[in-house]
Amino acid sequence: MASTDAGPDDTLDLHLPEEFVALFGREGNDRAETETARAGDDLLDRVADWGPALTPVGVFHLAPVRVEQHVPLISRWMNDPAVAAFWELTGPESVTEEHVRAQLAGDGRSVPCVGVLDGVPMSYWEIYRADLDPLARYCPVRPHDTGLHLLIGDVADRGQGVGTTLIGAVADLVLARRPGCTRVLAEPDVRNTASVAAFLGAGFRFSAEVDLPAKRAALMIRDRTPCELP
Repeated sequence: MASTDAGPDDTLDLHLPEEFVALFGREGNDRAETETARAGDDLLDRVADWGPALTPVGVFHLAPVRVEQHVPLISRWMNDPAVAAFWELTGPESVTEEHVRAQLAGDGRSVPCVGVLDGVPMSYWEIYRADLDPLARYCPVRPHDTGLHLLIGDVADRGQGVGTTLIGAVADLVLARRPGCTRVLAEPDVRNTASVAAFLGAGFRFSAEVDLPAKRAALMIRDRTPCELP
């Protein structure tokens, strides 16, 4: 029988299993990341609350990145040679983590997201305020212009029209959820002909070639049509 003669100033030393402590820490970090993203997300009208889009390839939604949950997967995608050629974020997970955390720690002008199709994470997106981005130094932008960066993670989802469909769906979401936004922009590398073709297929128009610090970009624009007016 355990002794019961501990004095009033004694404390009980509990040793929690390491896996419990690790899980609790991860949950705390995830919660803090979500709160940080939501705190600044008013600049993009709360991407986390945009809801799903029904598309010909399945039900799609944008899930704001949680570092512990998503960075290992995103890092694997970044190390795919086809992706690395344009994103330039190869290396250990810490490279991707630093890139993502910089956005999560910002003021909400860029929100990193995982694209989830029928419940499966399969793409990485950055939804950003183009009018508050360095892009605005190099080409004319309008208030609330919203930009897209993306990559399709798995080879099986490339070259099948999936990217074109999802770009169109996300552009539709932007225009539906951001009434102040009149244009959706993208600036893929001009060498990335597959990406340029996907944006064209999704209803974007080619506007101009723009010299940015790290690349020569094709400025792609999707205008709000009269039937999409809020």
